[in-house]
Amino acid sequence: MNRAFVWIALLALATPTACRNKAQADQMAGMNMSDTAAADTGSHDRAPVHLSSEQARAIGITFSVVERGPLARTVRTRGQIVPAEPNLAEITTKFDGFVEQLFVNATGTSVRRGEPLLTIYSPVLVAAQEELLAARRLAGSVDSTDVEAWHDAQSLLEASRRRLSYWDISREQIDRLERTGQATKTLTLNAPFAGIVLEKMVVAGQAVMPGMKLYRIADLRTVWIEGAVFEQDLQLVHLGAPVSAEFAAYPGPRFDGRVTFVAPTVDDSSRSGRVRVEFPNPRGELRPGMYATLLFDAVIDRDAVNVPAEAVVQTGERNLVFVVGQSGMLEPREVVLGARAGDRFQVLNGVAAGERIVAAANFLVDAESRLTAGASSSMPGMNMGPEKRP
Repeated sequence: MNRAFVWIALLALATPTACRNKAQADQMAGMNMSDTAAADTGSHDRAPVHLSSEQARAIGITFSVVERGPLARTVRTRGQIVPAEPNLAEITTKFDGFVEQLFVNATGTSVRRGEPLLTIYSPVLVAAQEELLAARRLAGSVDSTDVEAWHDAQSLLEASRRRLSYWDISREQIDRLERTGQATKTLTLNAPFAGIVLEKMVVAGQAVMPGMKLYRIADLRTVWIEGAVFEQDLQLVHLGAPVSAEFAAYPGPRFDGRVTFVAPTVDDSSRSGRVRVEFPNPRGELRPGMYATLLFDAVIDRDAVNVPAEAVVQTGERNLVFVVGQSGMLEPREVVLGARAGDRFQVLNGVAAGERIVAAANFLVDAESRLTAGASSSMPGMNMGPEKRP
């Protein structure tokens, strides 16, 4: 082991705060220190290093083998439960009128499909009922042998029915009107599906106009969780991928869902993309507004060449590993890294499965490699290779 390596090992392990004497460095064949600094960041700034097994063991260097196999990681993020948009409905009116009676008069109330929500008095609805009754009487009085007249009467009757149905008057109310032959003062609006009243924006006696929102109802048997995934992890999240969620309200168990949407854009400020996950919620445990931890178990590659993360020397411009050559020299090798999975890196290019590499204390090897390369480039006559013993 040459003196430079002994010095750097002792410096790193024994006295981290010590520094090389500048005067001693200046005596090295007039070596320009700025040139050495420039060489440290160049493309050929490292040289192979020779170590015996005793030397490697003394300074804590360990070795590993480049592996090939499946590589996976878990992407974690936070999200919030929101109602599934296809299962939302806003109850509005399509006519002017006045609210007579509220059957559902509180936010958070559960409703069934077809359940009455409120009754509305509207002069327009009363007139439409009268028109339907008149059309029905006309259809009943026309001689069926007069085909044209009978057809016109039937068309008028059907148009009167459609007019009421277009105003969200149920088929049952229309049938009852025709059966009784009596127009009613009010008609009822019903829930379009089973769900929970998230918002109630109406009170008894209130005047309503077309398009005014009265209720907001959500079917919560399926919910969404919306979260954000950092830009570098978006490649690991795809449509249909399984996701598990943890909730502070339910410590222990995990809930399973699937990715249904990955935003095509990235937020400029947070550098993250929006992700939506769908979860079944048959018992209503998952409530809008609750926070969740989302865990995406992503397979990076099913047959990836990979190395321990601590085996990689990251200079900021490139990534290196030290490979054990056939002669026992520790040779610096530039590698192209892929994704990181826990304590391992995927390697796209640079090393092959089965090669031995330095796995720990590689900063010492890297320091000696740079010193050797710097000295040999400045002092070509000086031999910085392994010491020969008689």
